[in-house]
Amino acid sequence: MAKRYIQRHSLQTRITHGLVMGSCVWLMISGLFVFVPYFANIGSGGLVQFMRISHRVVGCIFILAPIVSAILAPKGFKKFLAKYFAKWTPQDKEFMKKFVPYMLGPKRVHMPDQDEVKSGQRIADGMLIIGGIMMAISGVVLWLGMSVFHAPAGVVTVMRFIHDLFFLVLVVFVVAHAYLGAGVFQPYRRTKQLMFGNGQVAESDALYHWGFWAREELEKGENVVER
Repeated sequence: MAKRYIQRHSLQTRITHGLVMGSCVWLMISGLFVFVPYFANIGSGGLVQFMRISHRVVGCIFILAPIVSAILAPKGFKKFLAKYFAKWTPQDKEFMKKFVPYMLGPKRVHMPDQDEVKSGQRIADGMLIIGGIMMAISGVVLWLGMSVFHAPAGVVTVMRFIHDLFFLVLVVFVVAHAYLGAGVFQPYRRTKQLMFGNGQVAESDALYHWGFWAREELEKGENVVER
Protein backbone atom coordinates (compact mmCIF):
# COMPACT_ATOMS: atom_id res chain seq x y z
CA MET A 1 0.00 0.00 0.00
CA ALA A 2 1.32 3.45 -0.95
CA LYS A 3 2.30 5.77 1.87
CA ARG A 4 1.72 9.52 1.87
CA TYR A 5 4.52 12.05 2.23
CA ILE A 6 4.49 15.84 2.39
CA GLN A 7 7.03 17.87 0.43
CA ARG A 8 8.35 20.09 3.21
CA HIS A 9 11.46 21.65 1.65
CA SER A 10 12.19 22.57 -1.97
CA LEU A 11 15.42 21.77 -3.78
CA GLN A 12 16.49 25.42 -3.53
CA THR A 13 15.95 25.41 0.23
CA ARG A 14 17.99 22.24 0.61
CA ILE A 15 20.83 23.59 -1.52
CA THR A 16 20.89 26.87 0.41
CA HIS A 17 20.89 25.00 3.70
CA GLY A 18 23.74 22.78 2.51
CA LEU A 19 25.85 25.73 1.40
CA VAL A 20 25.29 27.64 4.64
CA MET A 21 25.85 24.55 6.79
CA GLY A 22 29.03 23.51 4.98
CA SER A 23 30.48 27.01 4.96
CA CYS A 24 29.60 27.50 8.65
CA VAL A 25 31.49 24.35 9.64
CA TRP A 26 34.50 25.31 7.53
CA LEU A 27 34.49 28.86 8.93
CA MET A 28 34.60 27.47 12.47
CA ILE A 29 37.60 25.29 11.61
CA SER A 30 39.52 27.82 9.53
CA GLY A 31 38.68 30.61 11.97
CA LEU A 32 40.82 28.89 14.58
CA PHE A 33 43.86 29.49 12.36
CA VAL A 34 42.89 33.14 11.87
CA PHE A 35 42.02 34.19 15.42
CA VAL A 36 43.75 31.70 17.74
CA PRO A 37 47.56 32.11 17.93
CA TYR A 38 48.06 28.51 19.07
CA PHE A 39 46.62 27.07 15.87
CA ALA A 40 48.39 29.67 13.73
CA ASN A 41 51.73 28.44 15.12
CA ILE A 42 51.28 24.65 15.04
CA GLY A 43 50.92 24.27 11.27
CA SER A 44 53.17 25.04 8.35
CA GLY A 45 53.11 28.48 6.79
CA GLY A 46 51.34 27.11 3.73
CA LEU A 47 48.58 25.52 5.80
CA VAL A 48 47.98 28.66 7.82
CA GLN A 49 47.90 30.81 4.69
CA PHE A 50 45.44 28.40 3.04
CA MET A 51 43.19 28.51 6.08
CA ARG A 52 43.28 32.29 6.21
CA ILE A 53 42.42 32.67 2.51
CA SER A 54 39.74 29.98 2.61
CA HIS A 55 38.19 31.68 5.65
CA ARG A 56 37.57 34.78 3.56
CA VAL A 57 36.42 32.93 0.43
CA VAL A 58 34.06 30.63 2.30
CA GLY A 59 32.87 33.61 4.33
CA CYS A 60 31.63 35.15 1.08
CA ILE A 61 29.68 31.96 0.33
CA PHE A 62 28.22 32.01 3.85
CA ILE A 63 26.98 35.58 3.32
CA LEU A 64 25.91 35.39 -0.33
CA ALA A 65 24.11 32.01 -0.37
CA PRO A 66 21.04 33.09 1.65
CA ILE A 67 20.97 36.53 0.01
CA VAL A 68 20.97 35.06 -3.51
CA SER A 69 18.37 32.49 -2.47
CA ALA A 70 16.09 35.23 -1.12
CA ILE A 71 16.47 37.21 -4.35
CA LEU A 72 15.67 34.16 -6.49
CA ALA A 73 12.57 33.31 -4.43
CA PRO A 74 11.16 36.49 -2.85
CA LYS A 75 7.79 34.84 -2.10
CA GLY A 76 9.56 32.03 -0.30
CA PHE A 77 11.62 34.53 1.69
CA LYS A 78 8.48 36.42 2.67
CA LYS A 79 6.87 33.16 3.79
CA PHE A 80 10.03 32.32 5.74
CA LEU A 81 9.83 35.60 7.65
CA ALA A 82 6.12 35.11 8.33
CA LYS A 83 6.75 31.67 9.85
CA TYR A 84 9.43 32.93 12.22
CA PHE A 85 7.66 36.12 13.27
CA ALA A 86 4.28 34.44 13.79
CA LYS A 87 2.35 35.30 16.95
CA TRP A 88 2.83 32.74 19.71
CA THR A 89 -0.17 30.58 20.58
CA PRO A 90 -1.01 28.81 23.88
CA GLN A 91 0.30 25.62 22.24
CA ASP A 92 3.64 27.33 21.57
CA LYS A 93 3.97 28.32 25.22
CA GLU A 94 3.00 24.82 26.36
CA PHE A 95 5.59 23.34 23.99
CA MET A 96 8.37 25.42 25.51
CA LYS A 97 7.34 24.49 29.07
CA LYS A 98 7.45 20.80 28.19
CA PHE A 99 10.55 20.88 25.98
CA VAL A 100 13.18 19.94 28.59
CA PRO A 101 11.10 17.06 30.06
CA TYR A 102 10.42 15.94 26.47
CA MET A 103 14.12 15.82 25.67
CA LEU A 104 14.76 13.77 28.81
CA GLY A 105 11.86 11.37 28.30
CA PRO A 106 10.02 11.74 24.96
CA LYS A 107 7.90 8.63 25.51
CA ARG A 108 6.44 10.01 28.73
CA VAL A 109 5.65 13.55 27.57
CA HIS A 110 2.85 14.43 25.16
CA MET A 111 3.69 17.57 23.20
CA PRO A 112 1.01 19.91 21.78
CA ASP A 113 0.48 20.25 18.05
CA GLN A 114 2.71 22.75 16.29
CA ASP A 115 2.69 24.79 13.09
CA GLU A 116 5.24 24.46 10.28
CA VAL A 117 7.92 25.94 12.52
CA LYS A 118 7.84 24.94 16.17
CA SER A 119 8.15 27.58 18.86
CA GLY A 120 11.41 26.08 20.08
CA GLN A 121 12.72 26.04 16.53
CA ARG A 122 11.94 29.74 16.17
CA ILE A 123 14.15 30.48 19.17
CA ALA A 124 16.99 28.15 18.18
CA ASP A 125 16.98 29.08 14.50
CA GLY A 126 16.57 32.72 15.46
CA MET A 127 19.78 32.54 17.46
CA LEU A 128 21.52 30.86 14.51
CA ILE A 129 20.32 33.61 12.17
CA ILE A 130 21.28 36.43 14.56
CA GLY A 131 24.63 34.78 15.22
CA GLY A 132 25.28 34.35 11.51
CA ILE A 133 24.41 37.98 10.77
CA MET A 134 26.62 39.30 13.56
CA MET A 135 29.48 37.03 12.49
CA ALA A 136 29.10 38.22 8.89
CA ILE A 137 29.02 41.93 9.79
CA SER A 138 31.92 41.76 12.23
CA GLY A 139 33.91 39.55 9.85
CA VAL A 140 33.51 41.94 6.94
CA VAL A 141 34.45 44.93 9.11
CA LEU A 142 37.55 43.09 10.37
CA TRP A 143 38.54 41.99 6.87
CA LEU A 144 38.10 45.36 5.17
CA GLY A 145 39.01 47.41 8.23
CA MET A 146 42.39 45.73 8.55
CA SER A 147 43.25 45.56 4.86
CA VAL A 148 41.52 48.39 3.03
CA PHE A 149 40.17 51.12 5.32
CA HIS A 150 42.54 50.75 8.28
CA ALA A 151 39.83 50.99 10.93
CA PRO A 152 40.67 52.49 14.34
CA ALA A 153 42.04 50.07 16.92
CA GLY A 154 38.92 50.50 19.08
CA VAL A 155 36.64 49.42 16.25
CA VAL A 156 38.81 46.37 15.52
CA THR A 157 38.75 45.39 19.20
CA VAL A 158 34.96 45.64 19.39
CA MET A 159 34.52 43.66 16.17
CA ARG A 160 36.88 40.94 17.40
CA PHE A 161 34.86 40.68 20.62
CA ILE A 162 31.59 40.42 18.66
CA HIS A 163 33.13 37.84 16.34
CA ASP A 164 34.39 35.75 19.25
CA LEU A 165 31.15 36.06 21.23
CA PHE A 166 28.87 34.97 18.40
CA PHE A 167 31.30 32.23 17.42
CA LEU A 168 30.57 30.67 20.82
CA VAL A 169 26.84 31.27 20.37
CA LEU A 170 26.93 29.54 16.99
CA VAL A 171 28.90 26.58 18.33
CA VAL A 172 26.23 25.93 20.98
CA PHE A 173 23.24 26.27 18.66
CA VAL A 174 24.85 24.56 15.67
CA VAL A 175 25.57 21.50 17.82
CA ALA A 176 21.98 21.49 19.11
CA HIS A 177 20.63 22.00 15.59
CA ALA A 178 22.75 19.14 14.26
CA TYR A 179 21.73 16.87 17.14
CA LEU A 180 18.06 17.25 16.24
CA GLY A 181 18.35 17.78 12.48
CA ALA A 182 20.60 14.80 11.87
CA GLY A 183 18.15 12.53 13.64
CA VAL A 184 20.33 11.69 16.65
CA PHE A 185 17.41 12.38 19.00
CA GLN A 186 15.11 9.38 18.48
CA PRO A 187 11.80 11.11 17.65
CA TYR A 188 13.55 12.94 14.81
CA ARG A 189 15.44 9.92 13.49
CA ARG A 190 13.41 9.56 10.29
CA THR A 191 13.38 13.28 9.44
CA LYS A 192 17.00 13.84 8.39
CA GLN A 193 15.98 13.47 4.72
CA LEU A 194 14.18 16.81 5.05
CA MET A 195 17.45 18.60 4.33
CA PHE A 196 19.73 15.76 3.32
CA GLY A 197 17.34 13.85 1.07
CA ASN A 198 14.29 14.59 -1.03
CA GLY A 199 12.79 17.11 1.37
CA GLN A 200 9.78 14.93 2.09
CA VAL A 201 8.40 13.87 5.48
CA ALA A 202 6.19 10.84 6.08
CA GLU A 203 2.58 11.59 6.97
CA SER A 204 2.89 9.98 10.42
CA ASP A 205 6.04 11.94 11.28
CA ALA A 206 4.51 15.18 10.00
CA LEU A 207 1.41 14.70 12.17
CA TYR A 208 3.58 13.88 15.20
CA HIS A 209 5.96 16.83 14.90
CA TRP A 210 3.90 19.54 13.14
CA GLY A 211 0.25 18.58 13.63
CA PHE A 212 -1.40 21.85 12.61
CA TRP A 213 0.75 22.24 9.51
CA ALA A 214 0.46 18.56 8.49
CA ARG A 215 -3.34 18.49 8.62
CA GLU A 216 -3.51 21.69 6.61
CA GLU A 217 -1.16 20.29 3.96
CA LEU A 218 -3.00 16.96 3.80
CA GLU A 219 -6.29 18.79 3.34
CA LYS A 220 -4.95 20.98 0.51
CA GLY A 221 -3.09 18.09 -1.12
CA GLU A 222 -0.81 20.29 -3.21
CA ASN A 223 2.41 19.05 -1.61
CA VAL A 224 1.25 15.51 -0.85
CA VAL A 225 3.10 12.67 -2.59
CA GLU A 226 2.15 8.98 -2.57
CA ARG A 227 4.76 6.29 -3.08
